[in-house]
Amino acid sequence: GHATGASLSNDKLYKFAYSAEVHVDQVKASLQKSAGYRISSGVDVNLLWRNPDHDDDQLIKITIRDVQVENVNERPAAKNIFKGKSTEKILGKEYLEALQRPIVVELARGKVKTFYSYQNEPAFTQNIKRGLASLFQLQLHSGTASEVDISGKCNTTYHVRQDQVTKIKALDSCEIEKQGFTSYNQILDVRTKATSATIYVLEDGFIKSIKAEENLVFILNSRRKTGVKIVSKQRLELKSVQAGPGLIAGKQVTSIIKTLDSSYVAVSLVAEPVKSECKKCPSLSEHWQSIREHMHPEKLSKTEAARSFLSFIQNIRKATKEEILQIIRSENKELLPQVVDAVTSAQTPASLEAVLEFLDFKDASTSILQERFLYACGFASHPSEMLLKSLTAKFKGDIANEEIRETLVIVMGALIRKLCDREDCKLPAVVEAKRMILNRLEKAKKDDNVRMYLLALKNALLPEAIPLLLKYAESEEGHISNLAATALQRYDPSFLTKEVKKTMNRIYHQNRKVHEKTVRTTAAAIILNSNPSYMEVKNILLSIGELPLEMSKYMLSMIQDILHFEMPSSKTVRKVLKDMRVHNYDRFSKTGSSSAYSGYITRGPDVSSTYSLDILYSGSGILRRSNMNIRIFDRNAELHASQVVIEAQGLESIIAATPDEGEENLDSFAGMSAILFDVQLRPVTFFQGYGDLMSKMLSATGDPINVVKGLILLTDYSQEIQLQSGPRASAEFLGGLAIDISGGMEFSLWYRESKTNVKNRVATFLAGNAEVDSFFIKTGMETTMEAETTLDFISTVQFSQYPFLVCMQMDRVDSPFRRYMTKYESLPSGRRYTARRGKAELLAGNEYPLHQENSNMCKMVFGAKSDSSSNWF
Repeated sequence: GHATGASLSNDKLYKFAYSAEVHVDQVKASLQKSAGYRISSGVDVNLLWRNPDHDDDQLIKITIRDVQVENVNERPAAKNIFKGKSTEKILGKEYLEALQRPIVVELARGKVKTFYSYQNEPAFTQNIKRGLASLFQLQLHSGTASEVDISGKCNTTYHVRQDQVTKIKALDSCEIEKQGFTSYNQILDVRTKATSATIYVLEDGFIKSIKAEENLVFILNSRRKTGVKIVSKQRLELKSVQAGPGLIAGKQVTSIIKTLDSSYVAVSLVAEPVKSECKKCPSLSEHWQSIREHMHPEKLSKTEAARSFLSFIQNIRKATKEEILQIIRSENKELLPQVVDAVTSAQTPASLEAVLEFLDFKDASTSILQERFLYACGFASHPSEMLLKSLTAKFKGDIANEEIRETLVIVMGALIRKLCDREDCKLPAVVEAKRMILNRLEKAKKDDNVRMYLLALKNALLPEAIPLLLKYAESEEGHISNLAATALQRYDPSFLTKEVKKTMNRIYHQNRKVHEKTVRTTAAAIILNSNPSYMEVKNILLSIGELPLEMSKYMLSMIQDILHFEMPSSKTVRKVLKDMRVHNYDRFSKTGSSSAYSGYITRGPDVSSTYSLDILYSGSGILRRSNMNIRIFDRNAELHASQVVIEAQGLESIIAATPDEGEENLDSFAGMSAILFDVQLRPVTFFQGYGDLMSKMLSATGDPINVVKGLILLTDYSQEIQLQSGPRASAEFLGGLAIDISGGMEFSLWYRESKTNVKNRVATFLAGNAEVDSFFIKTGMETTMEAETTLDFISTVQFSQYPFLVCMQMDRVDSPFRRYMTKYESLPSGRRYTARRGKAELLAGNEYPLHQENSNMCKMVFGAKSDSSSNWF
């Protein structure tokens, strides 16, 4: 009959040359200088049996012999790690013998029906044989098929032209047990591309040559130049055909296998996982001792801290609960917070159990550690349902410190959002946590409780919470309504229904009641950011002339920013302005000091980052709100990297000024609220109430209050991939941040001047490693990037005259940036080859040009200061 697969002739021995090689290098590099290795051998193939009823059903025997291990590229002797070592020395006697034991394959219609080998064979050599046996699987007509081979069950496409067959395997379709995880946000993550193609040349119905190539590429989304590729190639070439052993007669395959060797068993063709043992690895405590000095609090804005943090996480992930507890229990209180950051970020069942066993929420004295644990949970790169479940249980138990109770529920909100973004919204723990927060908010009586659940919703961003948020935004007072409005501002505009827009318009235009300026301006920002209609824009522009002075200046500045920064609503705004030319001038020539401004920090081919800064004052020159945002985005995703909001109210009494209309009864208050990497943190209060304010002012040292300090794991990517030639490849990218943000507010009644200062000190370290780990050699490429920077934001206000002078400064210091790439091959004995390239540069500091008006004001503020400083009395 017509053959559907390759067919062997009787009584012949086919002698092939075989090679399987692995290359690791940068994505764009040619393979001439890559790291890697090659296994080459002879392969003998002969037909054992053919089914008398179907000549397309054949048993073939495949034997590997004369195995050699060598460099994949020519190397001088000094750089050849295999020099002077026999194959037996490199592979070990046991492995070499196993590799040379023959396998038997049953081919039915060209596909591998059964793969026979020995049961107790090492997984590595078994996989090498699976990679070879999988090459013999092919069909002789074009079309697609679902096939099982070493890579799992995969969709495969064949193209047949005369004596040439091309087989394309869709690797992303392969069903095989996968291990690993990806980062929470796409911008921080790694993209992978995997392809596989095999070309067969046939002669007389059997194989003349096979060339197979598989490519894996790993690219960092935030910097596409930083990437690694792993290439696996196989080649099989017919060298000669000789007279060979005759066929075995019989009807049953099983009985023929028995006659051959009773030890043969049918084994799956799909690769089995190989566990690699680390022989000389340091223990967790040894590793901790070696990095401990870099983890002191005062060193947390250095790249060494971020690097040590990442290596510590890698080791914690391999450790048991007992080993982890041993370190936590023996460390001093200066270093413990950093240990807690790392143990929590490791996110293994053992690390979570260890830290929960150590922390006692009934003990108020360890609240610093509890807070660091909770924030590390909030920043978790791939949170588990177990984590949310554990936090919910803690929340229902006793908690000594009220601030920790607040932080706990705020972090639960962040975890709900991360799990829902991963399509895990239906998990029992998520359903329970959502229900608990929504129910308790509806029942909450005290403002503090309401605030805490609103902050949790500001992180969770549940569509079903929108009606509740609208209720609080419109019907509550002061910071509660403001908080509800800023929570709505964080939703994607696609969730903001007609109902939301109606409510925001009512708040802004005060149709039902008088609202504070902070809430009204947030409502306006929501309207203008969610695809506003012509009428909505027109009504906002018409209102500008009727607003209190500073608010009017703020709204005007917001509109100008939309136009200057080409925001989505700028087209509608331009159209309305064109039609409103007539009564324009008076309305849009407002004096005042409030402002809103956006600009780019960096614009790159892969990602860009922007800052936006807006400041709203009361009519008497006291800060009401300053809001500084940094966002990072690429073509498909956005990350809210940071927001620092300083809010103040009811401070007019200090300078004996008149409060604005509708704000006569506000309690004196100043505080700061931050968002970091999409997670709203617990707000910090500078002072609450007039008495508290006076005592802090009289003793004010102007010392900044620490808002956030710690180590955060941002990029967290780990994948293991089975190569079709036999070995396993793995890729791991970890990116960490050591961060120190502080803020302060100081008054000088003498100069009638106030100053707010936010300092962001950041060090980041990213390490990527792609490796092929065969038990006798590891080969791979490591790539690292590191940077340190400080971003200062200072605003100085002089309120001795009106309009008062405001000077805003945003500076970045000189920032070192380094990256290195190391290719390596290493033997278990410690013999190693490495090739390293690096680049270090200094990114020059920068004073960010806020708008022109601001530059003019700064000249006046700092000009005026130098005159008045000498005449104190």
